[in-house]
Amino acid sequence: MFLDLLLGCSRFLNKVSGSIAMLLIVYILGHILLEIVLRLFGTSTYVLDEFVGYAVATLTFLGLGYSLERGSLIRVGLVIERVPESKRWLFDLFATLVSLAMFAWIYSYWQTNVVRSFNRGTTSQSIMETPLWIPQGLVLVGLGLLCFTLFTHALILLFRQQSPEIQSASGHSQEH
Repeated sequence: MFLDLLLGCSRFLNKVSGSIAMLLIVYILGHILLEIVLRLFGTSTYVLDEFVGYAVATLTFLGLGYSLERGSLIRVGLVIERVPESKRWLFDLFATLVSLAMFAWIYSYWQTNVVRSFNRGTTSQSIMETPLWIPQGLVLVGLGLLCFTLFTHALILLFRQQSPEIQSASGHSQEH
């Protein structure tokens, strides 16, 4: 029951973050097209590089949990394909826990940067003087969602001994 609630929450949050990432791609396209039109008239927004850079960083990190949940990240199966099917979950669990530890460390390091930028009032050196804690904070949200997704994935592997992608493909959960 708790695992189903956790998995449902993870899926919902990842769907929202994946949708935001998709909208950021549309924003990037729109901003580039606007810039092209403006340059035809000898002017510019003067923030294309900055804002598109923030959008790319944000959509990358917001999309990680969404991609992981759907099995869209690159996975090398050289070793795991040689392991009996019944034991593959152990390798998946190991990779998930190592990834969670690494991304949790990155999250804590990045959180320190966001707080420092906020406390110091650090801004970009562009014409917009964007407070840097805003784009940094959006990356932090993506890292947090990825950690939550990895944590949920690890719990499901531990208690159900199957991948959440396998569970969602079958349409029902199986208790072991």
